Parts: sequence; structure tokens; C-alpha cells
Amino acid sequence: MPGVTTAKIRIDGISKTYQSAGEDVRAIERIDLEVNEGEFVSIVGPSGCGKSTLLYIVGGFISAAGEVRIDGKAIDGPGIDRGVVFQEYALFPWLTVRRNILYGLENRDLTSERRAEIADRLIRVIGLHGFEHRYPRELSGGMKQRVALARTLACDPSILLLDEPFGALDAQTREVMQDELLRIWLATRKTVLMVTHDVNEAVYLSNRICVMSARPGRIVEEFTVALDRTIGREQVMLSDAFNKVRNQVWLSVRRQANAAEAQHEPTAA
Repeated sequence: MPGVTTAKIRIDGISKTYQSAGEDVRAIERIDLEVNEGEFVSIVGPSGCGKSTLLYIVGGFISAAGEVRIDGKAIDGPGIDRGVVFQEYALFPWLTVRRNILYGLENRDLTSERRAEIADRLIRVIGLHGFEHRYPRELSGGMKQRVALARTLACDPSILLLDEPFGALDAQTREVMQDELLRIWLATRKTVLMVTHDVNEAVYLSNRICVMSARPGRIVEEFTVALDRTIGREQVMLSDAFNKVRNQVWLSVRRQANAAEAQHEPTAA
């Protein structure tokens, strides 16, 4: 029908059960979610609610009951349409910055000149010109995460899946990387699904935020974020609009964290 669009990512009835110490552990339960083309959606919730599990299912790394569709087609494993950035950098220590970025292009049907052009452009984009021949051990945490992001972007995936991408960084570097990611997203409008425990980060970067419940994880609330992110970090984070959404999301996560704690309280005799 005219006007009907297909979601970029469609998650239908996803559930996942693990075996732990001989018992079934229900990690997530019947999650439904649609992410449209060009959206930046963040998932937040209490620790252990299954946020990363859901992300890895969308990435095709974990099988689950239910179905994930990308552009209307069911996935059956990882694909070059989905680029993943992990919290733990995941760089090859024996490769230089440039070679790490080039690695993701090795199986692409590109000339060596074109690969070199892509790598050199991304080195400039992430601000590591002059460091291209350094090894990961010679880089700071923020530099390593820039390389990890550039390596993912080199393959030009239409979807970015981010698992706590800045969680291991100090506060100042984290802000720099958030601004870098925001700049890239504003320029490319790639579809982004990010897991984070940082409510401020989620509000600063996202169009929409999904709050998950305590295990078994379900999406219990969603918040739309409408901010003018072209005005600069300070102006955004000091605005009434930012603070209103942040407080709403924080209270929602807190309710779920309290529910998680209540699940583990001993019952009275």
C-alpha cells in the first residue's frame, strides 16, 4: 500500500533461554521492536536484563526463538550489512592502525587502491593521521576505540550495532567519542542500535530509547528524544528538553532495577 514502509530492523517475538548450572535461565522474553532507516535507538536497563544478548541476536551471533528481519529478510547469521563495535576494542595487536582498518576490506571486491583510499579517509575522519603505523599497544583507550569504529565503518554497513562502545573509557574520552559518533551519524544517517548503561549517553545520542525490564528482559517503556544536536554538547545537555527526557528514562530504569533487587530478596520465614 502507498505510504507503508518496511522497518530497517524488525524484531518479532525474540526469546532466549540459557543453560546455567543445569537450570534454564530465561534471558529475554518475547521482545518486539522496529528500528526504522536512519534511526538511532538505544537500549537501557538494569544489569543482566539481556541488553547485549538482544544485540548479539540481531548481529546474528546468537540463535533465538522468534525472528529478526533486516530490510524485510530474515537473518540466518552475521552479515556485512551489520557492523558491530564492542566495548573491548577487538583490535588485532599484531596489525597497525591502518592494517586493522584495511582488514575488514580484504574480502570485498575492491582494488587495492580503493581499499587504501577508504582506509586513509577514515584515518583522517577519526583524527589519527600520523598514528596510522602505530600498533594498538601504542595507543590510548580512546584511540583504540576510534580504530575499532573506523574498521567497522570501512565496510560501509547500513546498520551499526554498538555494545557499550565507550564503557571502558574515562569520562573525558567518552565524551569525545560520543561527539565523534554523533558527528558520523549526523553525516551518514546510518541505522544504529546501541546498548548502554549510561542514561545521559543514551539521551544525548538517540532518537528513541527503549527500557528493558529485569530478567527475563522485555521492553517495558519507550521514549522519543527530540533534540537539536547541532547546537553543541553544552547547550544540548543543559536544555530543559534534555533534562526532562533524562529524568524520565532514569526513573524508568530505576524502577526496573528496584524490581530486579526485589526478585533476589529473601522471603520472610
